[in-house]
Amino acid sequence: MHALFEDAGKFLAGRILSEADASSQIELASGKRVKVKAAHILLKFDKPEPAELIAKAEAIAASIELDLAWEFAPDEEFGFADIARDYFSESAPLSEQAGMLFALYGAPHYFRRAGKGRFKKAPAEILQQALVAIEKKKQLQAQIDAWAQELVAGVTPQAIRDELYKILFKPDKNAPEYKAVVEASRSAQKAPLELLQAAGAIDSAYQFHWKRFLFENFPKGTRFPDVTAPQPPDDLPLADVQAYSIDDSMTTEIDDALSVQGLGTGTVTVGIHIAAPGLAITPGSELDKLGRARLSTVYMPGYKITMLPDEVVQIYTLDEGRANPAVSLYVTYDEATLEVKNKVTKLERVPVAVNFRHDKLDHIVTEEWLQTPSLHVEGTPPELQERRSELMFLHRLAQQLKADREQVRGKPENFSRPDYTFRLEGNDGEEPQGNEIVSITTRKRGAPLDLIVAEAAIVANSTWGGWLAELGVPGIYRSQASMAPGVKVRMSTKALPHAGMGVKSYSWATSPLRRYVDLVNQWQIIACARHGATAALAAPFKPKDAELFGIISSFDGAYSAYNGYQQGMERFWTLKYLEQNAITELDGAVIKDNGPNGVLVRADTLPLVISVAGTAVPRGARVRVKLGDIDEITLDIHGTVTERLDDPDDASDDAPLDDAADDEEEGVAGPIAIAVDVNEADSTSADNSNP
Repeated sequence: MHALFEDAGKFLAGRILSEADASSQIELASGKRVKVKAAHILLKFDKPEPAELIAKAEAIAASIELDLAWEFAPDEEFGFADIARDYFSESAPLSEQAGMLFALYGAPHYFRRAGKGRFKKAPAEILQQALVAIEKKKQLQAQIDAWAQELVAGVTPQAIRDELYKILFKPDKNAPEYKAVVEASRSAQKAPLELLQAAGAIDSAYQFHWKRFLFENFPKGTRFPDVTAPQPPDDLPLADVQAYSIDDSMTTEIDDALSVQGLGTGTVTVGIHIAAPGLAITPGSELDKLGRARLSTVYMPGYKITMLPDEVVQIYTLDEGRANPAVSLYVTYDEATLEVKNKVTKLERVPVAVNFRHDKLDHIVTEEWLQTPSLHVEGTPPELQERRSELMFLHRLAQQLKADREQVRGKPENFSRPDYTFRLEGNDGEEPQGNEIVSITTRKRGAPLDLIVAEAAIVANSTWGGWLAELGVPGIYRSQASMAPGVKVRMSTKALPHAGMGVKSYSWATSPLRRYVDLVNQWQIIACARHGATAALAAPFKPKDAELFGIISSFDGAYSAYNGYQQGMERFWTLKYLEQNAITELDGAVIKDNGPNGVLVRADTLPLVISVAGTAVPRGARVRVKLGDIDEITLDIHGTVTERLDDPDDASDDAPLDDAADDEEEGVAGPIAIAVDVNEADSTSADNSNP
């Protein structure tokens, strides 16, 4: 005797070994023995064999017209054998009864299950809705199949082109466009990105990176809504100084300026003047919401996306020829010993005499020029010559400040590698197209003007950070517990030491036009300047304010994404530079063993780190690398070592690497992170140089 039974939604048949009132033991064709409840056994039979019965029943089920079966079915509950006799004949054999069972079970939109082998037909209106939905699903699947076929054939349907970045990076896995890419990828046996490239979905490598960045970070675009730019207070006192800023020629958000008073008197006061949008932009205002949404200006070669609208920036930027609102820190030094005598913070209007541009002055303002008053360099601007003695003092002070910090750090800062500047020919700040001619120039890290500005910023940020803590006013700090490998700089609301900077505490407050945390800290500093010991009661953010933690979290994520994009675009233009100048070989130094991928080599004269496979060369060795093919989508390039440039006997795994702590393997392209999973089952559901 055999039995047909249902188990976990499947129909099985086998030989009955034993029977009891409540259950039977049945042996399947595989030899497996199962215990089946009596209620689950739907048919008992002697012939045919179980496998033959199931095969015949499945064939019969496929031939049953469900519309007709639904018409034959009574309105009340019924059994499968009853409808089989109505549909086929009064003497419907076992195979037809089993076929009807399979058909009813597989058509829940026609027949609802009412128990083991029992059914009830669906109401006519519900059935009609279900049939419409099924037809739509068939049509949708046909569309998915058609799109997939086009992709495999090398053509991208417009619907997929329109959703390209969503499909790749933030997909709706139930969307037909996504399913078409998955299906085509499986069929063509290609990775999704490779498939889409081959199908012409990506017209421009530059636009691919740009649109991906906008999709992930600026889904509503980069345009600002119309806002009213607030004017600064008209009751600020006018500072009795003539300040000057030092920035790159491309800088429009001029945040900081310097002044010097008292040279030759034995006591010198250095003014560090910071643009003060916080004097008019208030927390919770529409402009605050804009700044908090963006959190930072985004920098990239040839272009930037500002944190604040240009009309706001123009009011508060420290432009030359006018008195600008500022938060000023005045530090008084003994002119001979550079001992600090006094520090005071003021809210005021600061006259800015000139905006110096270091890219036009670095060749003049050298250490020799600063140390040799009689040295004349042709082309020195008169306004620069007028401030030569002030710059000489500021440079001497910066050198001392740096040395003091290095003593705390326990080792000197290493600036032996240059900074790189990208210029796109014909680009005047407009959005690049990706085909511009690029030039890459270098400037020495720690050049005198850089050193002056950097040390002044560190003085302001560390002083104000300590002042906030002293008055019990919360701020946003950057700290580093130690300089041990792997210990990263972190942001928090606690005034903790920054080991890498060599200071007791360090807040970001010197770039309020470009970074939102600086604006937040400026509001707190303004409260301190106005209210002194009672500032904690008046400051916008109170101790343990949860909003500060939210700002830190949001800023960390956005700033990391912006920096990552800047580095990616610098790598893109570096690869373009190689192509445009037909560079096929580079000299460089091995900086890291890259495991099975070989080693990483940093180029000597370009901001580029490349992977060199299959080469056993120790860290620190100097090599010549033949460059391979460039992939502008993945920003990938590989190379082969053709020559060892140093003496192998002199190489050491402990060889020092330039600025390794500053930019760990920067410029190394990683794989594009695609969110398309072709293995899954179908789904049912800067100024970045500042420390």
